[in-house]
Amino acid sequence: MVTQRNDFFKLGGNFVTVLGDDVAVGQPAPGFVSTAQDWSKIDPLAESRGKVTILCAVPSLDTSVCDRETRRFNEEASALSDDIAVYVISTDLPITQKRWCGASGVDRVHVVSDVLETEFALKYGVLIRERRWMRRAVFVVGRDGVLTYVAYMPQLGDEPNYEEVIAAAKAALVQ
Repeated sequence: MVTQRNDFFKLGGNFVTVLGDDVAVGQPAPGFVSTAQDWSKIDPLAESRGKVTILCAVPSLDTSVCDRETRRFNEEASALSDDIAVYVISTDLPITQKRWCGASGVDRVHVVSDVLETEFALKYGVLIRERRWMRRAVFVVGRDGVLTYVAYMPQLGDEPNYEEVIAAAKAALVQ
């Protein structure tokens, strides 16, 4: 049974239902399968095994904050070690993601969709039932598959602390 919480997260001043439980630092990162831009299945944690992985949950690339966040992580990724993989995950359709990435020049981060099964959203506690969007959050997974950093944004429009996320990913490289 999926946990439903409707007493802590608001959209437009009203509480909404968030499905799934929050994850925490120190626990194994839940595995999940997403959909790539060509509609194939992709397992980001298996694909990046042995690397430090940054997982960014965003509502939709077609919003200004998600656009800015994804572009920022794309810029940051170009200066990071090849041992750090960055995935941006939304419930946008893969064709929408492909169009957006092409138009935006995003080529350093992996943009994948959770639209079909919402497996990632449910396992990481970020699915907003009323919109079928994700609440914004960032997770860093160490080389050993354990969560080393977890940040859930208190409001949908809040951006992550980019410097803190990048520092956490770099610290996880040496752990």
